[in-house]
Amino acid sequence: MSQTVILSTCRVATAHGSRYLQQLCKHWAHKFEVEFDASRGRIAMPEDRTVTLTATPEALEIWLEAPEETTAHMRHIVDSHIARFAFREELAFDWQPA
Repeated sequence: MSQTVILSTCRVATAHGSRYLQQLCKHWAHKFEVEFDASRGRIAMPEDRTVTLTATPEALEIWLEAPEETTAHMRHIVDSHIARFAFREELAFDWQPA
């Protein structure tokens, strides 16, 4: 039985995208397969879930691949972790289907 995997994207305006990308990748490195540098990151999770991040000087761009039934929950998990790292600024997460 195959699951329908949904691709979602989110662009978060921030000058600290590289910092948040690295914090998220380091945070999840003990649980999941993670690869990252200062401008790109990828977190591979079980059950066909993948988070890909790109930091630019103006934003953190996030791509989430997840089964349809877990997409909303995964968006919330990613948002809450990044928001926690960014406690000094208020970020807006506006997820869109890709």
